[in-house]
Amino acid sequence: MPISQTRFDLQPDEMPTHWYNILSDLPFELPPDLPPQSHGAAATTVRPQVPLELIRQSIARRAEIAIPEEIQAIYRQWRPTPLHRALHLEAALQTPAQIYFKYEGNNSSGSHKLNTAMAQAYYYKRAGVKRLTTGTGAGQWGSALAMACHAFGLACKVYMVGISYRQKPYRKVVMQMYGATVVPSPSPETRAGAQFLIQDPDGRGNLALAITEALEEALADDDSRFCIGSGESYSILHQTIIGLEARKQLAQAGVYPDLVIGSLGAGSNFGGIAFAFLRDRLRGESQVRCLSVEPSACPKLTRGAYRYDHTDSSGVTPLQKMYTLGQSFATPDIHAGGLRYHASSKLISALYHQRLIEAVAYQQPEVFKSGVLFAQAEGIVPAPESAHAVHGAVVEALKAREAGTRPVILFCLSGHGYFDMAAYEAYLAGDLRDVVIDDEQIAASLALLPDVE
Repeated sequence: MPISQTRFDLQPDEMPTHWYNILSDLPFELPPDLPPQSHGAAATTVRPQVPLELIRQSIARRAEIAIPEEIQAIYRQWRPTPLHRALHLEAALQTPAQIYFKYEGNNSSGSHKLNTAMAQAYYYKRAGVKRLTTGTGAGQWGSALAMACHAFGLACKVYMVGISYRQKPYRKVVMQMYGATVVPSPSPETRAGAQFLIQDPDGRGNLALAITEALEEALADDDSRFCIGSGESYSILHQTIIGLEARKQLAQAGVYPDLVIGSLGAGSNFGGIAFAFLRDRLRGESQVRCLSVEPSACPKLTRGAYRYDHTDSSGVTPLQKMYTLGQSFATPDIHAGGLRYHASSKLISALYHQRLIEAVAYQQPEVFKSGVLFAQAEGIVPAPESAHAVHGAVVEALKAREAGTRPVILFCLSGHGYFDMAAYEAYLAGDLRDVVIDDEQIAASLALLPDVE
């Protein structure tokens, strides 16, 4: 490969036509979901929210699941996405490592979230649903779902975490451009939101609460269904197109990764880039390392417990076994709204529990330092969430420099940060601080979890 080549593209007809289903290669069974414990018999009467086809995708065992032509046609509006070699970042770090990144920010939602949003809207539309509700943190998922609902003629209501609603007002504008109704969470429009506002009159909110409000509204309207963007197995499945494209692009470069890195909220971004390579490790064909990077202020894999917990804060949803900080964990106000979820998905959690993937956590000042360095070197401002993956790559590249090794590092730049200037302004002004989570805070939240196994 000429050292001057820094971008690797695929033609539209080279885009994958199937998603990769990692369940086909797992050497273990996922722990089963359990009925909710806190709402008695009423919980069993909750109207199903997820289309049957998405449920089938969550339990299927075949390795490949076809992407419907209608979804492929929409994907071609922005896919395949480019793979870049970060030569200027390598030079800035003076590292012998080769660093590649897959860029998912070149669509109107600004992130990878559009991959599953379009797929989910398609399946909900086929199921006869007329309106979708959802919760969003920093707004990338809300923007993606608004776009997808518009594409398939569905109405859309988004509950956006209050602190992000105020910090990132232009993400709200994007959602409204595509016809969505957007409200800050906690909101007086729902019972859960009104109760939370009593405890938190400043209305900072958290992602678990935003999800709870969206679910509550969906349950009250026969034409509406609740839709979630990250933690469910089907949403991670839809994101595997990222890693599948990256495999083809790295083959153009004549390399294979030693290390694959993704930031971790609930798991769709990390799984999207990592699973296509983790497949080789599960099949005994490589020793690739897959590293997830989470914020120290919300350290579910690195400091959480592997326990049954709810995916929202209401206790209505089924219990899933996950690495969690507890549904009542009060996530601090860090500038990475999409990573402020209290747990990681059951699929990511099981892989971590089996030591098939790795996890690290970093403080926001060092993450933003790497984000600024990346922008200076490569000309793209990463979203704060994506900057966690950037920082993970920087740390590993510096380790390689000290050790004199030459690993190939791949990470997912899952979105741009052009709506996140308030966060970068705070960093440049020296106003970002380390956020220390003490063990007692985590233990108090975990103590409220149901005692089930």
